[in-house]
Amino acid sequence: KQVEAMKKVLESLNLNIVEMVDENATLDGGDVLFTGREFFVGLSRRTNQRGAEILADTFKDYAVSTVPVHDALHLKSFCSMAGPNLIAIGSSEAAQKALKTMQQMSDHRYDKLTVPDDAAANCIYLNIPSKGHVLLHRAPEEYPESAKVFEKLKDHMLIPIANTELEKVDGSLTCCSVLINKSSEL
Repeated sequence: KQVEAMKKVLESLNLNIVEMVDENATLDGGDVLFTGREFFVGLSRRTNQRGAEILADTFKDYAVSTVPVHDALHLKSFCSMAGPNLIAIGSSEAAQKALKTMQQMSDHRYDKLTVPDDAAANCIYLNIPSKGHVLLHRAPEEYPESAKVFEKLKDHMLIPIANTELEKVDGSLTCCSVLINKSSEL
């Protein structure tokens, strides 16, 4: 149902849709981290090597590197982009191990923003022409120590979001969002 609903929306926006027809391939959006210059794909319970290969075949202009995900639902359970060159990363051993793998796989050096809580590392960065750098992050009442780290980003407009209820069913900020770079004529 979720796939069909998304397909319908994307079709209504006249976006190009690529369907994975290999029934052995699995690829969860929560395992796909696009940095703006390359993809990191978490290999987890929800994403396999074949799914990563199909992503690489689809986006031939970008490097695609796989990252084993242990002790977490998917890659973005403990990391996401917090700026154009900035990876927000949790402090757990699993998160730090994944970050090390990403650093080894990439020719590019990303800045990192380490937050104490893995779940808080799942944030949403937007570059909005009239607003500049905007970051949706978990609310201080949920993750006070991580919120203090985000507050150090002085060049970002920070928007705290409470997500406790959705978190109970494995929903994080990026899971609840589909970001589409499209002209304002929509």
